[in-house]
Amino acid sequence: MSKNLDGTVVAITGGSRGIGLATAEAFVAAGATVAIGARNLDHARAAAIRIGATAHPLDVTDPASVREFWKVVEAEHAEIDILVNNAGEMLVGRFEHEGEEATRHQLGVNLLGSLNGMKAAIGPMRARGRGHIINMVSAVGLVGLPGCATYSAAKHGVVGLSEAVRAELHGSGVDLSIILPIPARTELTTGVGKGRFVPLLTPDDIARSVVGVARRPRYHVFVPGWTNPVTRSLFLLPQSWRDAIGRLLKADQLLRTTDADARRDYEERVTAPITNGVDL
Repeated sequence: MSKNLDGTVVAITGGSRGIGLATAEAFVAAGATVAIGARNLDHARAAAIRIGATAHPLDVTDPASVREFWKVVEAEHAEIDILVNNAGEMLVGRFEHEGEEATRHQLGVNLLGSLNGMKAAIGPMRARGRGHIINMVSAVGLVGLPGCATYSAAKHGVVGLSEAVRAELHGSGVDLSIILPIPARTELTTGVGKGRFVPLLTPDDIARSVVGVARRPRYHVFVPGWTNPVTRSLFLLPQSWRDAIGRLLKADQLLRTTDADARRDYEERVTAPITNGVDL
């Protein structure tokens, strides 16, 4: 049975840009009440006004900030029915050249951000016997990608975390889903080399899948759907075959084909101190 989203309260982290903003807009169109969280509050407010949502300050790497976001959203609207852990950032480069701060930053946003959101949501949702946590992961949460090793590690971590917590939530009435899209045209992928035979999605493609799983909850959501059997089949193959397929798709050439100059503005923005108005 498909759920009616009219009046549903949806909280989205990293909701002022890219996939998060497209998801917020799609939920608003479905009749939901949407609150977006971001570190750059001015930017988030402008986006929220445009789509008919509300905006709130949020640093997903700070558990206290996440708890406050939850508290404020529920005080302004009503009990949060759906949490979309969307905030994510990716830095591209060879792993041995990655600075310690870059490593901490990616783990903080991509892994701890989802963990903090889940911790804030589970208690209230379990207490009332309903709710839905949707974790935005990535196809690299299942298959590591050269050139973004720490990002891959963080997304793998979210997959493992989600699988374990989903089992803990069994019978509670709280649903948990993970979204596993291939790359989309967003700031995060600016200048990144394109693989062979793999099309780039739009943020709207992924947003439609998020709203779809909110209506009909399930655990794995591959975007597009055809990547589900393809990805699962890879794990049945010997590692040497998987390596060969990676080379065929040019996944091993990411470092050589990425335009570092094109990515500079994005990477400087996302790694700047919070006081500089950086948005997650």
